[in-house]
Amino acid sequence: MSSIAILTAATGLLTAAGIAEAAAHRRRLKQIPIRIHVNGTRGKSSVARLIAAGLRSGGIRTCCKTTGTLPRMILPDGAEFPVFRPARANVIEQIRIVAAAVDLKAEALVIECMALIPHLQWLSENKFVNATHGVITNAREDHLDVMGPGERDVGLALAGMTPVNGKLYTAERDHIDIFEMSTKDRNTELIGITDEDVEAISDEDLNGFAYVEHAENVALALRICQDLGVDRQVALDGMWAAKPDSGAMTAYEMAFFMRDITFVNGFAANDPESTERIWQMALDRYPNVKRRIAVFNCRADRPDRSYQLGNVVANWPQPDHYLLIGSGTYIFAKAATRAGIDPMKISFAEDRRVDEIFETVVELAGDSALVMGMANIGGVGLELVRYFANRSKLKKFE
Repeated sequence: MSSIAILTAATGLLTAAGIAEAAAHRRRLKQIPIRIHVNGTRGKSSVARLIAAGLRSGGIRTCCKTTGTLPRMILPDGAEFPVFRPARANVIEQIRIVAAAVDLKAEALVIECMALIPHLQWLSENKFVNATHGVITNAREDHLDVMGPGERDVGLALAGMTPVNGKLYTAERDHIDIFEMSTKDRNTELIGITDEDVEAISDEDLNGFAYVEHAENVALALRICQDLGVDRQVALDGMWAAKPDSGAMTAYEMAFFMRDITFVNGFAANDPESTERIWQMALDRYPNVKRRIAVFNCRADRPDRSYQLGNVVANWPQPDHYLLIGSGTYIFAKAATRAGIDPMKISFAEDRRVDEIFETVVELAGDSALVMGMANIGGVGLELVRYFANRSKLKKFE
């Protein structure tokens, strides 16, 4: 047999195998009656976890897969395990997740969208999830190198995962017209979370969480659970009891050699709007500290994020020090100083070990300090959170 004939035969076999696998995947999807696909700029992992916890509490056998700080598969009993990846993250892994959910006899699967590239967002929905319920938390300025150049372009990219003949829920209000367009095109019902829905989330509702949860996220998750037949309070009870994502906003208080230091994990907030908001929340919660230290974890492979944040920090309430960690810190520093930040307030700890970063924080802290991590949870950001968590007590953030 000639090499061309062998190649042709091999190509035919691979094509046939691909068609067979696609058909098997479609059959598995049909075995899961409720498929909830969660996307958005901020809060995807939190909302996915909240929805899954509410459904579990309501007696619906639910699996959940998040790709936030750390990729996790959450089982129907609430136990969770890391998602094994033999190589880099790839949207094809959603096929394995669906198969696992079927094996676990899941009645519902809540799955976070992995894709950023616009056409992959469509592919993820159309070929891999085929959701009955789509969720878009919000559309803000982030990942502009992929979904930009502007915030509205981000909304258009996210709209690519609008399900066909289903329902789409969103807490986004500034760009709601984009989702009105996409849902009309795909014969899908649009359900928007209104200001009134958010205001209906009381302080008592939020105080049930051991970490900071945003009213928009809770309102969005509750609406989906209620539409699926779960009582509001039953869903809330489940959400309160659920384990948060490791990137959730938490506060750790420690006494270290006569220094009182509070570390707030705000690393998971990536866009300027969200980051400013949680910085202000932290300042309001700890008004009496003597020093305020803003730790920005930069990433050389996320230069747009460093540039965006550096450009706007001069307009925020000012800390006493900026500590730059991670890689590519010069991008943030250059943008921040051009925006008006005093360069003498900036300290660099690029490519430092986490224990060295901790020592730098202690040196800057003085007698009492609020230290807040921002920009990126990946890499040394998560390491720093764990370092403080292992040496402090978790303080409920109210």
